Amino acid sequence: MPGNLALVPGARQTRARRGASARAARSDPFPHRRHVPKILDPRITERRNPRTAAIDLASPLEIVDLINAEDRTVAEAVAAQREQVARAIETAERTFRRGGRLFYAGAGTSGRLGILDASECPPTFGVPADMVQGLIAGGHAAIFAAQEGAEDSPDRGARDVDERGVGPKDFLVGIAASGTTPYVHGAVRRARELGAATGLVAHSPPPAAALEHVDVPIVVVTGPEAVTGSTRMKAGTGTKMVLNMITTGAMIRLGKTYGNLMVDLQTTNAKLVDRSERIVVEVCGVSREEARALLERSGGSVKLAIVMQKLGVDRDGAIAALERGGGVIRRVVPGEPPPVA
Repeated sequence: MPGNLALVPGARQTRARRGASARAARSDPFPHRRHVPKILDPRITERRNPRTAAIDLASPLEIVDLINAEDRTVAEAVAAQREQVARAIETAERTFRRGGRLFYAGAGTSGRLGILDASECPPTFGVPADMVQGLIAGGHAAIFAAQEGAEDSPDRGARDVDERGVGPKDFLVGIAASGTTPYVHGAVRRARELGAATGLVAHSPPPAAALEHVDVPIVVVTGPEAVTGSTRMKAGTGTKMVLNMITTGAMIRLGKTYGNLMVDLQTTNAKLVDRSERIVVEVCGVSREEARALLERSGGSVKLAIVMQKLGVDRDGAIAALERGGGVIRRVVPGEPPPVA
């Protein structure tokens, strides 16, 4: 029979193919993967980065160079969303001017970055602690340690919004690196139902249905991470940049700076006391001692001290002048801020 097999048309080719397959099977260290189809996740943040595929073989310096090369692309990705970020600044400014609050809602790294941005606003701009707030899936404990599964509940996101009393005067910005976090979408949806303005910061295009409740979508496509799925890296950096722009931009519009000088800071430590005195010295052209005296009479307010000195009025007079100018020094004090030396 084996001899007669050679007479069957195609038998030699069939036998050759089988032999080649057997040899390939013996040389393939992962034979179980030969017929397994690849599963491509639609979320860009979950895809593998071909530029770092061999990062586990890299030296420490090579790892630094690989990660730094990826990080350099983040600013360009943020710049591509410049108009949407500007819309978010405009929305935040309107919110603050009508007495509303800005909320961030996120899970994991995204939630922590929202809390970080919110916590830095009072000392930087002299605003109340509740003016910018961060919500995080899993609550306070999630700030310091991962709370597994907390991000999977849209109902929890909605309940957190209700507990903060979000309403029509407010602006809630969801933060979801993948664009799909259930907790975030639950919070955004509930905020919209309550009449609040809504935004979303994402690093992979969200499903169309998720954007139905979003007034200002900001989709910063930072691409696959150096370590697959580790969105605390490029996505986290992009989020930090966007949140910085939203709050800083809105505060500048509210008159919290004079030129680029921080004039509404809270003098809560020695460094900030020193900065306050230096600003008054520079703007008003007075000595350090005179700056201290002005700050004492102004109740520690750099903005009031500047207006008092420039207009020759007392603290009450400076307060009245700033109220007429909407809190903006340029509308009250003639001339320009001092040039940069």
